[in-house]
Amino acid sequence: MMNKSYTFFLLSLLVFSSAHAEVVSISQFKKEGLTGWEEKSFVGNTQYSLIDMAGEKVLKASSHAAASGMFKEVRIDLERTPWLNWSWRIDNTLLNTNERQKSGDDYPARIYVIIDGGVFFWRTKALNFVWSSHQSKESHWPNAYTHNARMVVVQSGDEKLGQWVSEKRNIRQALQTQFGESFRYIDATAIMTDTDNTKGTAVAYYKKIFFSSH
Repeated sequence: MMNKSYTFFLLSLLVFSSAHAEVVSISQFKKEGLTGWEEKSFVGNTQYSLIDMAGEKVLKASSHAAASGMFKEVRIDLERTPWLNWSWRIDNTLLNTNERQKSGDDYPARIYVIIDGGVFFWRTKALNFVWSSHQSKESHWPNAYTHNARMVVVQSGDEKLGQWVSEKRNIRQALQTQFGESFRYIDATAIMTDTDNTKGTAVAYYKKIFFSSH
């Protein structure tokens, strides 16, 4: 039987380990603004801007029949920091969409990681975590435009409209599950609010995007 001193020592180690998780920040909007972020347009431009909300600096995305994303190139070692953490909030979902088809491939909010294929651009892969308007939580499917992108529903519907929701996903495990391959590194992290296919309107907010060891 362990004595009390040894038990206390083990608990102290656990607390120390938890308090000293390795962290790689992707968004530091208050300190850095949008330094390091770039925009990629697919159809028109979603409007991205930093705003103050309840004492925090957050990224607001407003899309009107447009699709562009913001991405930041930071190489992440998934052996060291496999957990992607983020917080998001939406003002509305999209009506009459089937997100599994090209005509409905729009999301009020999404965050995704990219594995760059380099000169072999056809090998580039993207894993999207989406706030779906209609698909059920934890459902997943290949993107309607390319099988090199996979969609995973983290939140769905309008139950949490106007609320900040914090998320956490193990990217290394998710990549293995979705692509059937093991990846050690990702090359970029992106967010996008898009409405180009449905010609709709969506407003979303993003903050506290980082990778962690646990």
